[in-house]
Amino acid sequence: MSDHEAGPGREAGGERVALVTGAGSGIGAAVAAALLERGWRVALAGRRAAPLEQAAGRAAAGRALPVAADVTDPESVEALFAAVAARWGRLDLLVNNAGVFGSPQPVEEFSLREWRTVLDTNLTGALLCAQHAFRMMREQDPQGGRIINNGSLSAHTPRPLSAAYTASKHAVTGLTKTLSLEGRPYRIACGQIDVGNAATEMTGRFGAGTLQADGSVKPEPVMDVRHVADAVLYMAGLPLEANVQFMSVLATTMPSFVGRG
Repeated sequence: MSDHEAGPGREAGGERVALVTGAGSGIGAAVAAALLERGWRVALAGRRAAPLEQAAGRAAAGRALPVAADVTDPESVEALFAAVAARWGRLDLLVNNAGVFGSPQPVEEFSLREWRTVLDTNLTGALLCAQHAFRMMREQDPQGGRIINNGSLSAHTPRPLSAAYTASKHAVTGLTKTLSLEGRPYRIACGQIDVGNAATEMTGRFGAGTLQADGSVKPEPVMDVRHVADAVLYMAGLPLEANVQFMSVLATTMPSFVGRG
């Protein structure tokens, strides 16, 4: 095993422990599977128990812990981290991946109810999980760990009709920077991965045509979600003395991100 692959939990010869939110499908499921393949112990969190159980059933005995949890509910998040602590006693990696897009609506018609749902899931959920991760990572021995937030390319460039999602992802960038700064005294590193058009359930409609900034509707290319998982593995495998602060992974010919149009 290389020094790069050693990772934070390996420094004392122990097993590395990860928690992935939104792990029942899409990017979260791919990241959880990749971590399990690489030998991590992984807690898989999501609203629906069935896909979590299915993913855990494919893992080696004792290496996967499915936990039905709602990241917008403080008591549910507390129970999630208590389950991880009870099973493995530490946490080396939190992947804050849970998120929702919301329905496309013009900003002047965007409902307050949906605004709150998107912000609560994408931003408040990330904060609640980060708070518990900080407490565990600060107190455990050896101290420290890593948090990786899923920011999305919408943390940089909005799609039309996406006020809540775009605002939440811009705010995640601010949260990432704050966690990175405040984690320094405790050997807690925090970075962000911004993904564009990975092939998941959420992007299934992109091939049929998606609204562009100029008002046209065009099909968009997608990339294999495994490339996102590989990028997360790289970030997670670094020693805590090094950090990828921000990484963008996107389909090469994705429109309306690099360049004008």
